[in-house]
This record gives sequence, structure tokens and C-alpha cells, in this order.
Amino acid sequence: MTKFKISTRLMLMMCLLVLLQAGLLGGFALRYLASSLEEQIGLRALQLASMIAQTPAVREAARAHDSVRMQTLAEELREATDASFIAVGDEQGIRLAHPLPERIGLPMVGGDNERALAKGQSYISKAIGSLGPSVRGKAPIFSEEGEILGVVSVGYLTISLDNVIHRYQRIVIGVTLALLALSVLLAVWISSRFRAAIFGLEPHQIARLFEERNATLESVREGIIAVNTEGLISTVNKAAASTLGLSDTVSLIGRPIQEVLPDSRLPDLLASGEPEFDRELVLRGQTLIVNRIPIRDGQKLIGGVASFRRKDELDQVSRQLTQIQQYAETLRSQAHEYANKLHTIAGLIQLGASDQALDIIGQETREHQALLRWLVASVTEPVLSGCLLGKYNRAHELGLQLLIDPDSHMGALPSHVAPESIVTLLGNLLDNAFEATLAARGKQVQLSMTDLGSDLIFEVEDEGVGVPQAERERIFQRGVSGKSGDRGIGLHLVRQTLTQLGGEITVSEATNGGARFTAYIPKEAAV
Repeated sequence: MTKFKISTRLMLMMCLLVLLQAGLLGGFALRYLASSLEEQIGLRALQLASMIAQTPAVREAARAHDSVRMQTLAEELREATDASFIAVGDEQGIRLAHPLPERIGLPMVGGDNERALAKGQSYISKAIGSLGPSVRGKAPIFSEEGEILGVVSVGYLTISLDNVIHRYQRIVIGVTLALLALSVLLAVWISSRFRAAIFGLEPHQIARLFEERNATLESVREGIIAVNTEGLISTVNKAAASTLGLSDTVSLIGRPIQEVLPDSRLPDLLASGEPEFDRELVLRGQTLIVNRIPIRDGQKLIGGVASFRRKDELDQVSRQLTQIQQYAETLRSQAHEYANKLHTIAGLIQLGASDQALDIIGQETREHQALLRWLVASVTEPVLSGCLLGKYNRAHELGLQLLIDPDSHMGALPSHVAPESIVTLLGNLLDNAFEATLAARGKQVQLSMTDLGSDLIFEVEDEGVGVPQAERERIFQRGVSGKSGDRGIGLHLVRQTLTQLGGEITVSEATNGGARFTAYIPKEAAV
């Protein structure tokens, strides 16, 4: 069977609810109305019977057993009231007056006169008389001496009560149908609003999206925390708990963010409503890169979400990307350099200048062989050798000379110093030196390195314009660069790498007026 949509089910439920309520309330109202109406008519009948029984003319007619006089009085009183009938009997229950004259002189029917004739009580009874079922008011007729002379019975036929009840019943049914129609319209409106509020999704779709959302939150490696407008945590994934050292066994949902993370700036986001991207923040002793975004429903701010990762993870990714870029540049430089030389040699051969072609081949071979022999003898780490060879070729491609101090030496790296870190450090320093030298129309970049003593020392000199004293600390900040474009990343990575290795870097003026960058890396890891 095809399942109804949530809007259809909601409409049907509301209609059934209204119909049930209307039926229960209508049934109760009609039952209460019948009971109340019967009670009120009974009291009215009793009051009329008591009043008639106290009338002097009725007393005299009852004492004299004057049925003619009594019939006349009863008819006059019945016509003056809305009673269905007025019957009068003597002390024996024999009719002295009755709506049907031919029944005068016969015993009263119903068997409910004993209390009035024997005990002198006034009361309400319900019985079936000669005219049919009726509600009656019974009152005894007393003489001046207190003697019971007879009984007055004022009645209202129940058929008239049923007519009144049926009239009210039609009204109740009409009102019920009107309410049902109104409820259908209201249910349609509410269901459409409800469906719009849940973006037209069905419950099973919402459940599936909820499961997908939870799975997505737990699959990402970034920590994610969301809060509502009151600053209470509404979402947190395991990566967030792990990164911040929070307990993953105790639910954090519903707890104030300031209670869980006193240093969190999510409350500031709720106040300002302005997003923040790639902000560096120290939280619980960890340096994090944080993004904060407000959550809005239309124009209304309903919460905020923060995503974050440890800075060292991002730095590692940056270093890896830098290394890949440097490797790619190395290969490209070598390919470009050799392509130029091959084209030159091919041209000389075609021109018949074989001796010059042999000289170029020999020169190229001698330079590379000398560099390769030095690298083999002085640099133990192959990754560092590959980086230097690539930068050497890159310098040639740019029309520069990379002069490596022949006395330089770099043996096996300490265990806490990864070769990739040295590549990041040295590669960025050399690239920075190449650009500074080219900008100043210089020709040479010098490199020296040593592992003598307690530190690994790398020194790079360029022929640029130098770095002013006031800028020597600021140039290591992210995004700060004297060059155009999206720059200011290389020296920032250099500083981060040295910080992680426990080293430091100094900037001074080179002998030729450029800048000298000297990096120191302790051989012993900091405890």
C-alpha cells in the first residue's frame, strides 16, 4: 500500500481529532442538555402544581368534589401556562379534572400519587400516564385544617422534550460539520507550512539525512562544534573531542560552550554575526587554525559553527606541498636546462662547429661532475642532495649562479630532524634569495652549511637590496612580503619549521649589500 505523505497524514490526523472532539463534546452537550431540560421542566411542573394546589377555588372544588368546577379551573390554568396537561384527583385518586373530559371519574394512571395522598409531599415524577410518557409535578391539596383533599398533577409530555433536544441536536451537528470543514482548511494550511519548514522532506528522508549528517561529521578529520543562540552546544564530533582533549564518553550536547571551552570565541561570533576564516588560536595549550561561520535561517541568526585543525597538521601539509613543488621545479629546471644545451649543441653540429659543441659538452659535464662529486663527498642525505642539485639547475635557468661554499659539509641528520624539514627550510631560503637577486639585477646567490659544533647551520646570501632593520622580524609573518601577488608564505614556513625543530634564524646585511639569512638547528632535540 502506498504510504501517505506527511502533510496528508497530518491533515487526516487533525480532521479525525476534531471529529472525535466534536463527537465527544456534542454527545456530552446533548446528554447534559436532555438531563438539564428534564430537570428544569420538572421543577416548573412542580411549581405550577404547588401554586394550583394552593388556589382557594381549587380547594373549594376539591372539598365539594365538584368535577365541573374543577375541570373549568384546570382548563383555564392549562391554557394560561405551557403545561401539556393539568389533572386533579380527589383523596382517593379519582379524577376531578383531566384534559380528556370522558376520563373524569376514572382513577388516575401512573401509580405515582401515593406520596402526595398518603404523606402530603410535593415531588417530581416521571411516569407513563393515559396521555403517554411525561414529567410530572405532584402537589397535595390541603384544607385550612391541613386535611388532604386531593392531588394536583401538572405534566409535560416527554415527546415535546425530544423535539427540543432534536432541535439542539441539529444545531450541534451543524456546528460540528462547520468545525470539521474549518479544521480541514486549517490542517491543509498547517501541513503546507510544516512541509515548507522541513524543506518538503518526508520523515524517512529526514532520518536518512540525519544519519548521513552524523556519518559525515564523524568522517571528517577536522573538529566541528556548533552552538545555538543561547551558547549551548548542539553538535560536536569525535575529532573535536579528540583534538581538544575532551571526554568522548560524556555527552557535551546541551552544555554551555563557555563551560566546556572557556577560551572559545563562538559567543563573540553570536554577538557579531561576522564569519572568521583561518584564524590562529591557542586553545587548551594547542595552536589551532579555526574557521567560524554563523548559521542563519533567512536573515535570523540561529547559531554558529566552528571547524578547526591543529596547526602542526596544516604545516605538515604545507611542507609536503612545498616539497612537491620544489621537486617539480627541479625536474622542470633540469629538463629546460638540458633542452637549451641540446639545442645549442645540435645547432653547432649542423653548422660544422664540432669543436665548440665538444667544448660545451665537456664544460657541462665538468660542472655537473664537480657538483655531483662534491655532493657525494660532503652531503650524506640524498634528499638534501637532490634539493641542492635542483636549485643549482634552477639558478642556471634564471640566469643566476648558485655558489656553494666548497668547505660546506652536512653529514647524517639527527633523528629528530626530518630530511623534508631541511628541504622546506633550504628550498624556501634559496627561492627567496633568487627572487631578491633577480629584482636587484644581481648575479650570484651564495650558500654555505656546516654540521660542526652543536648546531646545523645554513647560511644564504643574496645580492638583493637587503632587509631594513625594522622589517627583519616582520618578514616572517604570514602574508608579509615585499613582492607582488599571493606571496609571504615561504619565510613564514621557514620560521614554523625552525620553531618545530627548536631552532632559530637571524637576518643580517651581507658583504655585498644584500641580505644574509642564517638558520641554526640544534643537533639535540629539546626535552
